[in-house]
Amino acid sequence: MKKALTRIALASAVFGLPLATYAATINNVSDAGSFIINTINGIIVPVLFAIAFIVFIWGAFQVFILGATNGKAKDDGKNHMLWGLIGFFVMVSVWGLVNILTGTVGFGNNTGPSGGTPSAGVQIGG
Repeated sequence: MKKALTRIALASAVFGLPLATYAATINNVSDAGSFIINTINGIIVPVLFAIAFIVFIWGAFQVFILGATNGKAKDDGKNHMLWGLIGFFVMVSVWGLVNILTGTVGFGNNTGPSGGTPSAGVQIGG
């Protein structure tokens, strides 16, 4: 377990180094907010979704394959599936809160609709 945490920390440092160098070019608060929001939405959330998905799939494997003959493996698999689903729920919640923050405060690339009122392509009158 300690080796796995060490590897995760090393991978985080390797992938986080370009983010730290980009952070040195931030000029104002809006750029900093955009950087943080884009980092959360573009890097952190997808990685955590992938981890939650892998935990869920591993739990399903334990329940249906390994748990066919072993009751303890089945219980462990159910726990992994539960924690995978909790991870999905937490990540969807965080992602929603970040997007609400993005839309409310004005960080990020939220240009909104442009071009006036949409039309259905049907002329009525005149």
